Amino acid sequence: MKVSHLILILIVFAWPLYYFYQIQLGAVTFLLLAIFFLVVSIKEMKKVKGNKPPENNSKESLKSKNQVKQR
Repeated sequence: MKVSHLILILIVFAWPLYYFYQIQLGAVTFLLLAIFFLVVSIKEMKKVKGNKPPENNSKESLKSKNQVKQR
C-alpha cells in the first residue's frame, strides 16, 4: 500500500476516530487503528514473501548442503 494512500485513509477517518475518543470510546478507536495497521502489515508481508525466490529443496541439493557442512 502506498504511503500516500495510507495517509489519505488516516485523514479521512480522523474525524470519526476523534469523535469516538471524545465520547470516551478510545478503546474502539485503538481497536480500529490496530485492525487497520494489521491489514496493512499483512499486505506488506505478502509482497515481501512474493518477491522471495523459491528455494530448491530437492534431495540432491540437500545432499550437497550436507557435504558442505561436513567439510
